[in-house]
Amino acid sequence: MNKVGDRIVEFSFIIDVIAMILQTFMFSIFSLSSPFFIFFWVIVFLIALQYRRIAAQKEKLFGVKDETVWQQVTIAIVCGILGGIVGAVLMVLGGITITNIGIGFLWAVAIMLLLVSPRFVCFAYAGSIISLSYLLFGWPNIDIAHLMGLVAILHLIESFLIVANGHLGAMPVYTKNHRGETVGAFTLQKFWPIPIVALMVVAGVPPTDGTIPTPDWWPIIKPFESVPEYSFYLMLPIIAALGYGDIAMTMNPQRKSYYTAALLSVYSIILLVLAIIASHHPHLLILPVLFCVLGHELTIYIGKRNEMQGKPLYVASDIGVRLLDVTKGSPAMKMGIRSGDIILSINSMKVENRYHLAALLQTVNNFIEVEYIKNSDNKVYRETQWLTPGKHLGIIPVPEPTDAAQVELSNTGILVRFIQKMIKKFKGER
Repeated sequence: MNKVGDRIVEFSFIIDVIAMILQTFMFSIFSLSSPFFIFFWVIVFLIALQYRRIAAQKEKLFGVKDETVWQQVTIAIVCGILGGIVGAVLMVLGGITITNIGIGFLWAVAIMLLLVSPRFVCFAYAGSIISLSYLLFGWPNIDIAHLMGLVAILHLIESFLIVANGHLGAMPVYTKNHRGETVGAFTLQKFWPIPIVALMVVAGVPPTDGTIPTPDWWPIIKPFESVPEYSFYLMLPIIAALGYGDIAMTMNPQRKSYYTAALLSVYSIILLVLAIIASHHPHLLILPVLFCVLGHELTIYIGKRNEMQGKPLYVASDIGVRLLDVTKGSPAMKMGIRSGDIILSINSMKVENRYHLAALLQTVNNFIEVEYIKNSDNKVYRETQWLTPGKHLGIIPVPEPTDAAQVELSNTGILVRFIQKMIKKFKGER
């Protein structure tokens, strides 16, 4: 075939792949006759419960309400679908199949790792463990290159979603840094329903219609074992969920999410490249397997190091009261006050600390004048607003040095906590 013919086949292949993916998506999540319809919306319901829990926790800690749960769920659905489409296109163009990657083993190991620590609930760790088991003991029989490609694309989807809305709905908290100081921070918790399309090799006579001519370069990630002559690739919808958890102490939530997404995308791209190389050169399979877990740990280490060793952003200022957060739609937000700003006075009365600020706000009757320093340009502003009696200004100050932490950061799993509890109980009995 000449070059023009090759280009036509390639272009037609890509267009047909995208069209089939979109068709599969529409059927799997919006058609009542689809067996995946219920799975998708059950996951959406479970995600809604998580966002409801977070909203209730924020109201309990600070007595304020922010975005509605359904606003966050709607954004999660839209972003999840877009992320799933991007991931599906990458998986299909890469030729990644789920036929021989040990999905059952992958989930089993992931669940066992959950008992050790929630942070290990990631296919990077589970995939590395079963891949090393295959390289060392020949069991379970899996296609390592395709498994590593799957892990890389899932993390690439996650980085896309973190950029899209990982910082939205960040919850303000008081916590302790590595020096034991109580500081203000934001916990970033997001959940997305992910409908995705994967390939499966089906043995038998290829169908007479619905097939797509493939270019010579496809698949990009070569299968470990040759595909049987009388077989075909089937697009199979898969419904899953992705979660993101992080904390921002030295950066604002948006910058923190962008930083994390950048680290994660670099990790994903390197892992994907190594998976492609290893699929063409099987003697190099150990490279993506080792990088899968070590690179992931390095990504986490870099992120944590910057948070723990950097200068806390949300701490008490020498003058006035620095703000940790401002609730959406509140009088303070209408006055232009934002997170990181410093309130200097209320109705011309100087503010000493957050307790003094709370007392001054109790004296406000209808009219309020706030003098504050804007964090973005370090200039002093004075704004006025009518404040309905009993209505909150909508601000959350940073903690004072003597304040207690509201949350403690922990990565211990159910099994580890149970063992620790039993050890303490045993020591107490003795």
